[in-house]
Amino acid sequence: MQLNWIKCQGDVWGNLNTVNLAHAHFDSMSGVYVIWHGGGTPRTVRVGQGNIRDRLTAHRSDPDVQKYVGQTLYVTWASVPEASRDGVEAYLADILKPLEGQRFPNSTPIAVNLPW
Repeated sequence: MQLNWIKCQGDVWGNLNTVNLAHAHFDSMSGVYVIWHGGGTPRTVRVGQGNIRDRLTAHRSDPDVQKYVGQTLYVTWASVPEASRDGVEAYLADILKPLEGQRFPNSTPIAVNLPW
């Protein structure tokens, strides 16, 4: 499945803690997302799915995610039909090996293009 991973204005990766979640773009936006940290050795911090505004808002106050803020937290998301989200999230978790989040859908992975 080919996903359209979203960047912010200026074609740059969004900062999890400053991206404007009140923007109309997020109205009814559901799909999957990837949060990662920068620094000398960038790593995926979290992958997930659902209502993008709600999930990213929750991660802004999640200590398990925010402990990486000193390395800059980036985020991207993509619209994915609900029927495919579990499989896409399972694939992303298998490939990206996020540092946080222990439970992922027990679903047949659906291969997608990665954001980078």
